[in-house]
Amino acid sequence: MMTTASLTNIHTLVLDLETYSSVNLQKSGVYPYVEAPDFQILIAAVSVNGEEPIVYDLASGDQLPDEIIAAIKAEGVLKKSYNCSFERICLSRYLGYQTGEYLSPKSWQDTMILALYNGLPRSLKQVGEVLNLTDKKMEEGKDLIRYFCVPCKPTKSNGFRTRNLPIHDSKKWSTMLAYCKRDVVTEMEIEDRLKNYPVPDFVWDEFYLDQKINDTGILVDVDLIDNAIALDDTSKEELTSSMKELTELDNPNSVSQLKTWLSEQGVDVSSLGKKDVEKYAENFSGTDIGQMMELRKMLSKSSIKKYYAMKTALCSDKRIRGMFGFYGAKTGRWVSRIVQLQNLRRNDLEDLDEARELVRLGRKEAITALYDDIPDTLSQLVRTAFVAKPGCKFAVADFSAIECRVVAWLAGEQWVLDAFANNEDIYCATAEKMFHVPVKKHGENGELRQKGKQCTLSCSYGGGAQAMIAMGALEAGMEQEELAPLVATWRDANPNIVKFWWDIDKAIKHCIVYKSKERVGKVSVEYRNGMLFITLPSGRRLSYVKPKLDYNKFGTESVVYWALDMSKKWSRIESYGPKFVENITQAVARDILMNSMINLKEFNIVAHVHDELIIEVPEDADLDYICSIMGKAPAWADGLVLRADGYDTKYYKKD
Repeated sequence: MMTTASLTNIHTLVLDLETYSSVNLQKSGVYPYVEAPDFQILIAAVSVNGEEPIVYDLASGDQLPDEIIAAIKAEGVLKKSYNCSFERICLSRYLGYQTGEYLSPKSWQDTMILALYNGLPRSLKQVGEVLNLTDKKMEEGKDLIRYFCVPCKPTKSNGFRTRNLPIHDSKKWSTMLAYCKRDVVTEMEIEDRLKNYPVPDFVWDEFYLDQKINDTGILVDVDLIDNAIALDDTSKEELTSSMKELTELDNPNSVSQLKTWLSEQGVDVSSLGKKDVEKYAENFSGTDIGQMMELRKMLSKSSIKKYYAMKTALCSDKRIRGMFGFYGAKTGRWVSRIVQLQNLRRNDLEDLDEARELVRLGRKEAITALYDDIPDTLSQLVRTAFVAKPGCKFAVADFSAIECRVVAWLAGEQWVLDAFANNEDIYCATAEKMFHVPVKKHGENGELRQKGKQCTLSCSYGGGAQAMIAMGALEAGMEQEELAPLVATWRDANPNIVKFWWDIDKAIKHCIVYKSKERVGKVSVEYRNGMLFITLPSGRRLSYVKPKLDYNKFGTESVVYWALDMSKKWSRIESYGPKFVENITQAVARDILMNSMINLKEFNIVAHVHDELIIEVPEDADLDYICSIMGKAPAWADGLVLRADGYDTKYYKKD
C-alpha cells in the first residue's frame, strides 16, 4: 500500500471503478444508477502520477486515502479515465454530492475521447485489440461484472440471495481486483501509445461544455409520461383484442401465426416489416386483411417506447441526464442515448395543446372519442414530455440548410452562397440553376422546386438515382427514368462541388502513396505514421486508421481504411472523394453547432438534436437575440452565410 508521504504533490490520477447498483445502468444511464439506495463503489484502482496502480478494495473495508479524495476534488489535479463521466458521477455520489450537483468536469480527461479522436473504436476492449497492447482488457470482465455488479437471481442453490458479495466467491473476487487494476494499466498504455496524437485543448473545452449539458439534464412532465404509458397499455389490450376477434388467432402479434392466417385468406407474404404492413393496409383497404394491417400498424408504434425509456431514466428531481454521447461518430457529431432524441416522431396534430392536456390528465374517454389512432396520438406527443422548469421557457433554434451551406462554402460554389446571402429559397434557386427558368414557390414553375429540393438533398455527396430514390423521389411523384438526367443536371449546375469531390479524392490518394501533405481549399490532408488526417477549418482533425489504395468491385481504385462497420466490427471500410466530402461537411457543420453552443453557454442549454439547440431561458429572454448569436459564423469560417430560426415554447415540439 502506498504511504501517505508518497501521495504528496499529486499531478495526475488515472482511475477505474467497479460498482454495484440495482438500477440497470444500460437503460437508465449513470445518473439514476448512482441514486439507487444500494449504490456502492466496490473497487477503486488508482495510478498516481503514472505510477503502478493501487487497488482499494472498498467492498471489503478499504478506504480511499484523504490525499486521493482531496486530489479527486481538486481542479488542479488532472483525472483520467475511460468513459470518465461514469467515474466522475459515481465519485460525486460517493463524496456526498446530491442530485444535480457533480464534480466539475474541467479537471477530467477521457481516454475514450482520445481513442475516438484518433479514429479508434469506442470500447476499451476493442481499442486494446486494435493497438495490440501488452496489457489488454481481461476477457473475464463481463462474467465478473455480471456476478458482482448487478443483482443476481435468487435460487435455492444460492440461499435465495439477490446479490453476490466478495465472501461468496473469494477466488472470483481476487480476479475482480486484478481486472480493475488491469483496466487502469490498459488506459495508461493507450495514453502512451497515442501521446503524439493528443486531443487539442479546444476540443477538451468542448467536452467540458458537453458534460455540463449532460449534468444539467432536461425536465420532463411525469404526469404526461405516466398517463401516456397507462393509455398505451389500455390501447394495446384493446387493439390485441380486436385483432384476436378479427383473426381468431391465439396470438395475433405472432408473425408466424399472422402469416398463416394471411395465407388462409389467399395472401402469401414473405415479410411483415413496417413498409410491408403499410403496403398491405393500402392494397387491401376495406377488407379484413386491410383492417388487420391497420391494427398491426397502430400496435407497432415504436416511438411510444420512449415514454418507458424516459420513466426508466428519471432522476429524483424529474430531470433526465446523460442523453448525449460526445464524439459519437467519426465526424465528431454526438450520439443520442437513453431516450434517442434524434429520431423522435414529428408532431402534426392541429390541436396539439388540447391533445397533450387530455393525455396529461389521463382523460381516456375524451381521447378515444376524439382520436381514432391512440398510439399515433401518443407517438406525436413524445417530444412534448420535455418541459421547461417553472418561470422559464424553451428557446428552440436551429440552422437553416446547414449542410447545403457548408458544402457550397467548402467548394466555393458561389451562386449557392449568393442565394443564401440574398435569403432566397435554395430549392427554387437550385431549380432555376438547373432548368434555366424562373421558379417561385407556389408560383411560376413552382412544380420544379421539388426537383431542386430532391437533388439538393440527394446529390451533394456523389449520390445518383438510387440516392434520390432512398430520399423519397418516387414518393414525391418523380418518375424513375428521369432521375439519372436530373442528377446530371444538378452536377452541371454545381461544377465546383463536383470538382471538390475529386480534388479531395486525388489529394488523399496522393498523400497515401507519397506519405505527404496536401492542401485542398479550406482543408488539408496528411498521411503520417500509418494514419490519414484531414484538418478542418476549425483546426480539429478527422482521423483514418491505416489507409491504403485498393480496387473495388467495379474495378476502380478507391481508398480503404480500418473502422467500425455497421455491425460494430473492426474491419476495412471503402471510401472515395464524395464520401470523404460528406465526412468533412458534416464535421464542419458539427463544429459550427459547437461554436454556437460556446457562444450561448451563458444560457442553459439542456438538449440538442442534429443542428438544433433547446435552451431553457427565463420567460422574458429575447429569442431573436439567441438566433442572432447562433447564426454568427465562427472566425475561421469567413464568407459562410448562416441563418438560425427559432421559436418559444413551454414544452418541446416541432414548430
